[in-house]
Amino acid sequence: MTQYLDFEKPLAEIEGKAEELRAMARANEEMDVAEEAAALDAKAASLLEDLYKDLTPWRKCQVARHPERPHCKDYIDALFTDYTPLAGDRNFADDHAVMGGLARFDGQPVVVIGHEKGTDTKSRIERNFGMARPEGYRKAIRLMEMAGRFGLPVITLVDTPGAYPGKGAEERGQSEAIARSTEMCLKIGVPLVSVIIGEGGSGGAVAFATANRVAMLEHSVYSVISPEGCASILWKDAEKMREAAEALRLTAQDLHKLGVADRVIVEPKGGAHRDRVAAVTSVGHMIEAMLGELKDMDGDALVADRRKKFLDMGSKGLAA
Repeated sequence: MTQYLDFEKPLAEIEGKAEELRAMARANEEMDVAEEAAALDAKAASLLEDLYKDLTPWRKCQVARHPERPHCKDYIDALFTDYTPLAGDRNFADDHAVMGGLARFDGQPVVVIGHEKGTDTKSRIERNFGMARPEGYRKAIRLMEMAGRFGLPVITLVDTPGAYPGKGAEERGQSEAIARSTEMCLKIGVPLVSVIIGEGGSGGAVAFATANRVAMLEHSVYSVISPEGCASILWKDAEKMREAAEALRLTAQDLHKLGVADRVIVEPKGGAHRDRVAAVTSVGHMIEAMLGELKDMDGDALVADRRKKFLDMGSKGLAA
């Protein structure tokens, strides 16, 4: 069953009525509800288009967090072959919030790294809801170092509310691990492309997304802090998250205008969770296109391109 967001309640009622009619017809073969169900389907499709035509930043946050949205594992399973996961940071532990390893993308050997949130209660707890600890970033550093050594392109899939803020993570050097991961992104001499597939939260996202090319799914978000966290700091009231979301300029469309995101990937109508196969396919095409732009650049040129991209960031100003 589809899980509906709060602003989708009118849509839930219409689609629910259509399903009720079909359930009645299945129970009674003599009942013909095709015409009525088709009319409800058409009404639902029209309403869905209206709802998603001009989403507010806060509603985009809700869509980006939708539990049925494709996660990192879904993309890896669908887009990569010969995936061999590599575990641990060779220092403390293996962080299940970060998955990564060797794989082939369109036949080409690559390293893929991403945040994984999990799909049910058990896996979400195991994955820590996609919030990486220091060992997760140190695992990513290890994988990027290996990619640089063997000349393998790196593909990162970002979907995290932010780095885990727990006491243990701070004791083990969370901020240092994030900084080292960001530094490694900047200095490896291989193509590095990143896709924000859901939430891109704070330094936890930047540590993977300091790439030559950054793409964002249409309804994904990328910001220095969550709207709730921003509202708590600025207004001492987390309920002002809608105002915070507006002020943060966190949508893919705003960030593309500001030069933070290089590409915006169109999602299926109603969000990636309504047609997961189409969403995953679109991301695959975008990764292929971004890697194609970088394939003829040598290591020095790739590093220079990445540095210039981030040094120029913000030059358009907030008026963009």
